[in-house]
Amino acid sequence: SGSAGERVVQGSVSLPNSGAATAQDAFLYGLAQLHNFQFDDAAAAFREAQQIDTGFAMAYWGEAMTYNHPLWAQQDRGAALAVLHRLGDTAEARQASAPTQREKDYLNAIEILYGEGDKHRRDNAYSAELGRLHEKYPDDQELAAFYALSILGTAHEGRDYAVYMRAAAIVQEVFRVNPEHPGAAHYLIHSFDDPVHAPLGLRAALSYSEIAPEAPHAQHMTSHIFLALGRWDDVVRANQRAVAEISRARQTSGQPPYHCGHYNIWLAYGYEQAGDATAAIDLLRNCRRDVQTIGAQEPSIDADNTALHSFIYMRSRYLIDSEDWNGEVAEWRVDIPDGFVPEQITWEFIEGLAAARRGDLAEARRRFANLNQATEDFAAYLGTTDYDASRLDKARPGILLQQLEGLMLFANGQKEAGMNKLQAAADAEAALPLHYGPPAIEQPGYELLGSALREAGQGDEARQAYVLAHDRTPGRRAARQGINEKILPR
Repeated sequence: SGSAGERVVQGSVSLPNSGAATAQDAFLYGLAQLHNFQFDDAAAAFREAQQIDTGFAMAYWGEAMTYNHPLWAQQDRGAALAVLHRLGDTAEARQASAPTQREKDYLNAIEILYGEGDKHRRDNAYSAELGRLHEKYPDDQELAAFYALSILGTAHEGRDYAVYMRAAAIVQEVFRVNPEHPGAAHYLIHSFDDPVHAPLGLRAALSYSEIAPEAPHAQHMTSHIFLALGRWDDVVRANQRAVAEISRARQTSGQPPYHCGHYNIWLAYGYEQAGDATAAIDLLRNCRRDVQTIGAQEPSIDADNTALHSFIYMRSRYLIDSEDWNGEVAEWRVDIPDGFVPEQITWEFIEGLAAARRGDLAEARRRFANLNQATEDFAAYLGTTDYDASRLDKARPGILLQQLEGLMLFANGQKEAGMNKLQAAADAEAALPLHYGPPAIEQPGYELLGSALREAGQGDEARQAYVLAHDRTPGRRAARQGINEKILPR
């Protein structure tokens, strides 16, 4: 432990280096925050270390590492290269600035990560290089942790159990030897945050909030395991802590409170599943006010969500979970600027779903046409963004189209045709890798199919669909209720 200015290193991290002794506190703080995915804080600390010791090669390595977010499918290669060029104009010059072979090896690995060519190829080559270095330095806990993270980063198509368990095996040993290591706890949670493996991640989840109590992302990360286990009160508490830490920091810098963003999306979902509709709608109302104040073009309320994105996704899940198709939230409207294609897809789907549930088939058909157009626009959108879309991201618009078409057919009296569409959508979703967090398909496919089967009076078939839904989203209220409900045949 130590301090960088007023900051205190949280957890136990250690990386041998040749930097000045006076720069070590800042460096270690940055290293811990890098493991916590508090990337802005980490970058600031690494820059502080550079200012203390302008030739501190590993401080430049650390800052460059903050621009690679493998689990968010994000990488700012240009920003990272700009940092490395401050250390030296060429890879050879940067190697010469590193006094020890270990430091040279770390720098060589990052040259591969930010080298030329396709990102997927670079991710794979970087991970392979870290694997080689892990064999060379088997006692280097930081290297082992970053190696595990790099393995997770090679699952470009979404969760792959074989890949994720390889990462878990590496970082599990770090956590065993050093249970205070923030990266070990963090990356174990990511390795296990699906309904099948979540029990294996519970110890890491319960530890991580204590390892890094002032890191908002650490507080939130524990809820990845809690959500996969259906522990809704724990999901709520974890994200309340994360939001409180964000809001405290924003208040210190003169910014308003925090009502949108990634952690609030999870918090609202936790409220809904815990049965606290009042808290969910209050949070959603406050996020709506933020959108009206900030505007859609505000670049980011946190690492991966604009305020507009947060509001649209929080609203859609509230409507599905509350089934309040005629209430206040259903009446809320928002302007979606050009370029917000994923948000447009979600908006058109939920508006069409609400219309179909109200029996307004004309409006549902209009929204279906809009959703179809937004789906066609999505391929072009992917070509204009740095986002590294997974199989789920690419399949989602088509699944939503099938769901909405199935509901319209069902509402129009074409029940068999409608259920065939809903079955196809559910099967398509089930063929995709499991996704952590709130459902990526706003109303999980088998849950939606179960509701149609229930409405048709097919009780046994409905219950089977709800069981399949519950397997993928444990503890979800709609799935639990569907399993337990007595359905009379019609």
